[in-house]
Amino acid sequence: MTEAVPDGSRAARDPGLQPERTRLAWRRTTLTCTVAAVLAARTALHHGPSAAGAVACALTLLLWLGFLAVAHRRITELAVARPRALDARAATVAAVCTGALALCALVVLF
Repeated sequence: MTEAVPDGSRAARDPGLQPERTRLAWRRTTLTCTVAAVLAARTALHHGPSAAGAVACALTLLLWLGFLAVAHRRITELAVARPRALDARAATVAAVCTGALALCALVVLF
């Protein structure tokens, strides 16, 4: 938000550290999803290759790539001084991929 200065002009917006914190949060989440995908694939193939294991690995890879694409785009967008808001489609894809990866992790654990 810009602030009015005494002469009537507007001062430049100071975004502070919020975009940087958000960018770092996206990076942490990307790393976490990568670890979850690798562990899920490892566990699915632990007892040798099978059709179910191959499907599980393919699904995990697809979900991970979907999240990674959204996260990379968002991290890049947050590098500018005035980043755009995350659009609803990208937020939905990120939420669905993250939730599905968490569900895959639960299935693998139990």
